[in-house]
Amino acid sequence: MTKRVLLCDDEIHILRAAEFKLKRDGFEVICAENGEVAWEAILEQKPHVLVTDCQMPKLDGIGLVDRIRNHPEVADLPVLMLTAKSYELAEEVQRLDIIAVIAKPFSPRELANKVAEVVETGTLNGSKTL
Repeated sequence: MTKRVLLCDDEIHILRAAEFKLKRDGFEVICAENGEVAWEAILEQKPHVLVTDCQMPKLDGIGLVDRIRNHPEVADLPVLMLTAKSYELAEEVQRLDIIAVIAKPFSPRELANKVAEVVETGTLNGSKTL
């Protein structure tokens, strides 16, 4: 069974680079340009993992993950968060059970490796959060 990954970022070049690598690695990839579009995709297409940007228009990554964690049908969706900002997300990471925060710019290969590990094990490096 092909695993579905939802990529959510308002920067199209980031979406396309990550999408290209994940598809080459055998994942089915769904793309969303903001949190509202991602939320609809989560409810309709039930991805196996979400990779979302932190700062986006309409609904940011933190708001999206908060919505997910408060919806019983999808509350256990594994989440990796991308961010271009160096500010601390430690409180949100713990509160929202985000598996990892990945700094931009990132390597699409490293992202694909992390997604593969999360899809396979439900964790990253043996721990639920980093």
